[in-house]
Amino acid sequence: MDSNALLCEAIANHITTSPQQRITFAQFMDLALYHPEYGYYSSDVVKIGFKDSDFFTSPNLCSDFGELLAEQFFQMWEILGKPVPFSLVEMGAGQGLLALHILKYHQQHYPDFFTALEYIIVEKSSSLRQEQQQRLEDFPVRWCNLEEIPPNAIAGCFFSNELVDAFPVHQFILETGELREIYVTTEKNEKETNAPYPSFIEVTGEPSTPQLAEYLDLVEMNFTQSAYPDGYRSEINLAALDWLSIVADRLQRGYVLTIDYGYPASHYYNPRRSQGTLQCYYHHRFHDNPYINIGRQDITAHVDFTALERWGERCNLKNVGFIQQGLFLMALGLGDRIAALSEQKQPLLQLLQHRDALHQLIDPTGLGGFGVLIQSKGLDNTETSQKLKGLTLPE
Repeated sequence: MDSNALLCEAIANHITTSPQQRITFAQFMDLALYHPEYGYYSSDVVKIGFKDSDFFTSPNLCSDFGELLAEQFFQMWEILGKPVPFSLVEMGAGQGLLALHILKYHQQHYPDFFTALEYIIVEKSSSLRQEQQQRLEDFPVRWCNLEEIPPNAIAGCFFSNELVDAFPVHQFILETGELREIYVTTEKNEKETNAPYPSFIEVTGEPSTPQLAEYLDLVEMNFTQSAYPDGYRSEINLAALDWLSIVADRLQRGYVLTIDYGYPASHYYNPRRSQGTLQCYYHHRFHDNPYINIGRQDITAHVDFTALERWGERCNLKNVGFIQQGLFLMALGLGDRIAALSEQKQPLLQLLQHRDALHQLIDPTGLGGFGVLIQSKGLDNTETSQKLKGLTLPE
């Protein structure tokens, strides 16, 4: 398998120097994805798109996704009374394509808004940040870490597209009716001593932190019920709550918009989804083994939107709405764009490709089934009463 030997050695060293010579799966996933030198997102192996890559996102299909989001951001600016600056904080900006599409659209269609706009990108990956800087060199964009933004400094919108699914997750399993955490340790088999790099196995133990039980209380899940079979396993994303706490603290007034694949807690922890949602992406193929292709593949887990909603409430974020991406984009005008294609003068092949891309954005079995969660903070009653266009479905 195509693992990074240096990363495997680093993870193995972390394990051998840890108490009980094991680490949580969340620690393993964090190292595999974000080790400062060899992690998947820290090195130059991460490639997003259709050719020589591991996965693609909505902005790779066409500019329409970003342009429709731009329409929503413009309305948010109007609702907030057109503040200057209006800060758009994109967290996890990938290749910078979404930022490019949004900024170009605002520049061309809403010049007053574009002038008032402060575009900030929060990006952990140095290689992706470099690609973003090259792609966006003609636009006034600022890069920083989330922690560098002062408390209550942002009037505008924090937003992300397929960010939260890449946060490291804790994994648990039910053993004789008890919740046990899944840990990672090194393979002790002597036959493996001649292997080019260490291999890893799972062991179970007591939960590493009481926060896991607190999380399940937050989303009102009780795994002691008989409906859950022995061996049932799933994930808990504590990092998502930490992230949302920081975002809420930095937002003075405005919105948080989160787009990702996931479910409400009742669906996420359905007894029939007995092996969780963890997936790995490697050369446009997905599987569920995080212990191969280490440092060469993406590792993700679906998002528990109930947890984001309820934790947001504790952080003074108000739930504005939750909707599927397909319906959200249709409400913002994607249907009109599909209808207008037949009137455009372009080669037939380009027209068909564009139409296919638009349909992929709203396909309920794919990207269209993603969740869109919008939360707000600091809005007065008049501002709260104005319904966002993306959440306004036709009668």
